[in-house]
Amino acid sequence: MRSFRPVIFTSLFLLGLTFSGVAQETTERVVDEVVAQVNEGVITLSRVKRETKNIIDAEVQQGRKREDAQKMIEAKQGELIANLINEELLLQKAKELGVDADVDASVNARFLEVMKQYNLKTLDALYKQMEQSGVNPVEIRDLWRKQATRDRVIQREVQQKVYWQASSKELKDYFERNRARFTKPEMIGVSELFLSFAGREESAVREKAKQLLAQLRGGADFAKIVAENSDRPDAAKTLGKIEPMAVKDLDPKVAAPLKNVKVGGYTDPITVDDVGLSIIRVDARTAATTESQFDENAVRLAILSEKAPAEQKKFLTALRKDAVIKINDAYRPLVAPILFADDRKEKPDSK
Repeated sequence: MRSFRPVIFTSLFLLGLTFSGVAQETTERVVDEVVAQVNEGVITLSRVKRETKNIIDAEVQQGRKREDAQKMIEAKQGELIANLINEELLLQKAKELGVDADVDASVNARFLEVMKQYNLKTLDALYKQMEQSGVNPVEIRDLWRKQATRDRVIQREVQQKVYWQASSKELKDYFERNRARFTKPEMIGVSELFLSFAGREESAVREKAKQLLAQLRGGADFAKIVAENSDRPDAAKTLGKIEPMAVKDLDPKVAAPLKNVKVGGYTDPITVDDVGLSIIRVDARTAATTESQFDENAVRLAILSEKAPAEQKKFLTALRKDAVIKINDAYRPLVAPILFADDRKEKPDSK
């Protein structure tokens, strides 16, 4: 049976906390060094080590040698700690904003999507599969929760404000200055037949895909084949149909096989995130146009993409200026120049 370890889990192994202890009569006092204090929160050495190991594991999964990954992360230790301090500020801001309900909904939806990918009916079944593969569900939930929390704060405090900031006149003026950016792109409509590896021998799944593709190219009814064979939970309802999308936005792993497929044609089976195979049929193609068309949402998104990075830096700078940040003297030379690069100087109380 194929191992349950999709790409999203590969770098998320647990790192045993390593503390230095000192004997105190018959008991051992565990000591974890504080790298930085952020208001009432702290960044500990064990937290830094966990993050370090996760990054190294991820790099190794992508093909980098472990020793090279270790050298890379050692050279960027100051950047890593600075990022953890910024993360702590965002997590504290999230508590102030009260985004817990939105975050929990986002994390639950993410687990549900993984359940669908593996055709699992319950969360307990998913947890069991994860544990059998050496992945701790509690650790994954905590990681995803932090990610979602950071995203919600940035979305609410930066992106939404920038998105709605421009007036009608400013939108029109931006459109006129950037007409070439608002032409209609090449579009493609597709349908998918998905076969999951979960609980099956990969070789058997590939053989089945080969046989079904031969039937389809021989004129078999695509909708019937999808309804009877696809492992997508909603396949019987959607019959594999996917909303049209811009060709430029396609994942390169999908764009390449689709490039020369004509309307009505099929791709060879495509491996999807190591969890299964997709056979894609091209339903429609629409050529790009050179004619500009005003679309308020598209214009606002274009402005957002330009302004958001700088506005996010300003937001983080403001959080730091309002915070009490004290960096351990042993780490200050590595961290301060990076953390306060946009501020240009530390707060007096952080020294």
